Amino acid sequence: MAQRKGNSSSTIINRRARHDYQLKQNFMAGIMLSGPEVRSLRTGHGHLRGAFVNIKDDELWLFNATITPTNTNKNALTEENQTRPRKLLVKKRELNELLAAKTQGLTIIPTKLITNSKYIKIEIAIARGLKKYDKREKIKQRDTERDAKRTFKR
Repeated sequence: MAQRKGNSSSTIINRRARHDYQLKQNFMAGIMLSGPEVRSLRTGHGHLRGAFVNIKDDELWLFNATITPTNTNKNALTEENQTRPRKLLVKKRELNELLAAKTQGLTIIPTKLITNSKYIKIEIAIARGLKKYDKREKIKQRDTERDAKRTFKR
């Protein structure tokens, strides 16, 4: 009896999302990928920096997500294929919620790309962009909380 390989879990996180946006609601979506892209993502070769989700022809599309090739498939992923638009798979009810949020002026951004199961899933969030003064306020609040914890420790 042949043994199965253990699924290696790697999660790619969009760290800038929490800094630049106020996240409202999260959704899980499937993503349509080619074979070399799947192999690259399972080894953690990719990033979501600058990526965004847009709705085109009543379908969700992921733009600007970069999947870099591994050493074994350098020929399969050319420069223009690394950031090509990729279709996202969600339920119709979720798509209607995302459409409603988009019409209200909110943004849809990817926050995580999860590869720990048989399928590769992407977590997307409805978000509101933060202004510079909002970001400064958030940093100031974090600093005061850190200082308060230091004084309580002593």
